Amino acid sequence: MSEGAASYLEPESDGISCPICNDLGWVRRPVPLGHRDFGEVFPCRCQETLADRNRQVLLERYSGLPAEMMRFMTFGSFTSQGNGATSIQQNSLTTALTAATAFAETPEGRLLLSGDTGCGKTHLAVAIAGYRISSGSPALFTIVPDLLDHLRATFRPTSSVDYDQLFEQVRSVPLLLLDDLGSESSTPWAQEKLYQIIVHRHNARLPTVMTTTVDPDTLSGAVGSRLKDSTLVQVIPITAPDYRDKATRRSRRGSEAIRRQ
Repeated sequence: MSEGAASYLEPESDGISCPICNDLGWVRRPVPLGHRDFGEVFPCRCQETLADRNRQVLLERYSGLPAEMMRFMTFGSFTSQGNGATSIQQNSLTTALTAATAFAETPEGRLLLSGDTGCGKTHLAVAIAGYRISSGSPALFTIVPDLLDHLRATFRPTSSVDYDQLFEQVRSVPLLLLDDLGSESSTPWAQEKLYQIIVHRHNARLPTVMTTTVDPDTLSGAVGSRLKDSTLVQVIPITAPDYRDKATRRSRRGSEAIRRQ
């Protein structure tokens, strides 16, 4: 058992944590003799809470996302101000945040977030996953090149993972988030696998979120053709600069200081 799961099972204190059942885990209902529930035992409400927490841990583990990423990459921590962003660039961040929030609340179709490295695409994708997981729905986040590497690795004689099982899991998960689409190798095999995943999820009406640093119009092959269909894919471009670029941040602050003089 992981430390995360174990932390939910440990008592909160040395005393009684549930005053309803005195930590027995079950209760009897105060009903009169002859009632159909007389003498019967029922799970205490604390057990329902424990089951919910355990389910949450399993969903987080299944997501493929480190707990730290889900804790810090939320809608609440996303800033539309950007890093030295112009008003137009800030508008693109606001539009992306609105689209991602709406998708998280009602995941339907495909959402493609495009933009340069560090503009906030992955942050929003992780926030969508975290929102769905907190609502009790499974979500799987994977970086596209890593996904293809994992699929290739299943063909090795020493692999403990079955290819068909892994491929079906990715194709059929209720919500799939493909990060860094377009950075994978352009081999026919890689393109075929991605195409199969995307087409299957479209036919099965399974929602999919994708991020890319590549201009969607330049994506080639069958995958690129599918993603250019505006009736199937909602493309949200983010034009803001890399938020992690300290030089841009210092330049922006310097310009603001000059204007105030």
